[in-house]
Amino acid sequence: MVGGDELRAVMARFPAGVAVITVEVRGQRAGLTVASLVSLSLEPPLVGFAVRRDAALHELLRESEMLAVSMLATGQEALAQHFARGVPPIALWTRIPLRDTGGPPQLDGAVAWLAGRLVQEHETGDHTFFVAEVESAEPGPAEQPLVFYRQSYAVL
Repeated sequence: MVGGDELRAVMARFPAGVAVITVEVRGQRAGLTVASLVSLSLEPPLVGFAVRRDAALHELLRESEMLAVSMLATGQEALAQHFARGVPPIALWTRIPLRDTGGPPQLDGAVAWLAGRLVQEHETGDHTFFVAEVESAEPGPAEQPLVFYRQSYAVL
């Protein structure tokens, strides 16, 4: 059987886009960097992503009515690193550039943004794979996406 270290080493050879999933529940904002965002369906429009069950965002996702996805751009490595911690300190949102959308927070300057609602979840090992129906999709001002490759952020 393949171990986690072996799988990580092989998957590191395959680049993945970097996104931050965000929610706002009862005035509490949470965000988490993921490299598992995938388009699942065009009809209906569905995307999926995996979140560790011990991440602060996990339970808030279940409680939230809406979620947002900010697909990060080259140059936003600090934002990716900031939200990779998965913990909700109060200062987490201090000096974070946001778009004014009226919904869950969206990070300014991204390659693109999605907003939607959770429609399914599936337990998968130490993660839950969430499926969201996309209600809005908007390209951002940036052209180059941020990718994760060989355990670090890279440029295509």
